[in-house]
Amino acid sequence: MTGRYTEHDVEHYERPRRRTRPRTKERPTYDDAVDGVVVTVDRGRYTLLVGDRTVTAVKARPLGRKGVVVGDRVRVVGDVTGDPGSLARIVEVEERSTVLRRTADDDDPVERVVVANATQLVVVTALADPEPRPRLIDRALVAAFDAGLAPLLCLTKADLRDPETLLSTYSSLGVPWVVTHRDADHRIVGLDDLRDRLRGHVSVLLGHSGVGKSTLVNALVPDAGRETGVVNAVTGRGRHTSTSAVMLPMPGGGGESGVGRSEAGAGGAGAAAPRSWIVDTPGIRSFGLAHVQPEHLIEAFPDLDEMTEDCPRGCTHADDEPECGLDEALAAGTADPDRVASFRRLLAARSVTEY
Repeated sequence: MTGRYTEHDVEHYERPRRRTRPRTKERPTYDDAVDGVVVTVDRGRYTLLVGDRTVTAVKARPLGRKGVVVGDRVRVVGDVTGDPGSLARIVEVEERSTVLRRTADDDDPVERVVVANATQLVVVTALADPEPRPRLIDRALVAAFDAGLAPLLCLTKADLRDPETLLSTYSSLGVPWVVTHRDADHRIVGLDDLRDRLRGHVSVLLGHSGVGKSTLVNALVPDAGRETGVVNAVTGRGRHTSTSAVMLPMPGGGGESGVGRSEAGAGGAGAAAPRSWIVDTPGIRSFGLAHVQPEHLIEAFPDLDEMTEDCPRGCTHADDEPECGLDEALAAGTADPDRVASFRRLLAARSVTEY
């Protein structure tokens, strides 16, 4: 059978097939990209700080599903002038030094990155109005130790209740603390102590709604403009005022614009001091810890970790584990009972669902 067309018909000539463009492994170098820090994320738009300019950007397609979160150090191309209507592109996310994670629930396998490159987790809790919730404090400390962040307790509203009772619960863990309250003129007493603790850090403020996080942020960063709310007199719970995490540079915090970089990484001895940052997060009512493993948690306590070297394989170091090295150290009198009890309370907090 002859073909429909002869070799003299134009229809006979073979049409180009799809995907005939030669593939290449070469990728753009982005030599003109500039450094930036992600300060807010809102529905696919990223607000960056590039030098002293505020720039709006989107994520470049080659990044795929790679998440970009508050605190990320990124490389940016495009319009980085920060002018109204301008839009840049995030083309690279630098390696993170730390990652603060949480899950929605303890049986939720999906981890959610809260903040990247933080160095300190400030657990803010009110001593009254609303009532403190030690179980959530425990969980926040577990997340801090697991992420390698320095923990700090910030107790607010000390004019309503003595802080000593709550502080005694965490004294054996060696967690530093600051206490604040308002005086008769409604000024925040203890703010200078808190400011000293935050200096040189990228600090994430975490706590229930109504405990005073946004109030502290507004006092530390006068132009922050974070909305504050009141506590419901019936439920005793605060109303959500912060709806998204935002990262703010503290006034007078130093000249280095990098986030999460050590002094050596910023230029070694004699380099400018790291800038101080505050990350205000929305109020939380749960903090899932499905991602935290017991062997990672105990590494945050080197003195106790040494006592578990001979533990059976798979030992979680809980108080019901047979032949746990912590129990042997307690029996021998070489372990501090209060410190072991505090560690095991944090360990148990991984599975407590009520706050």
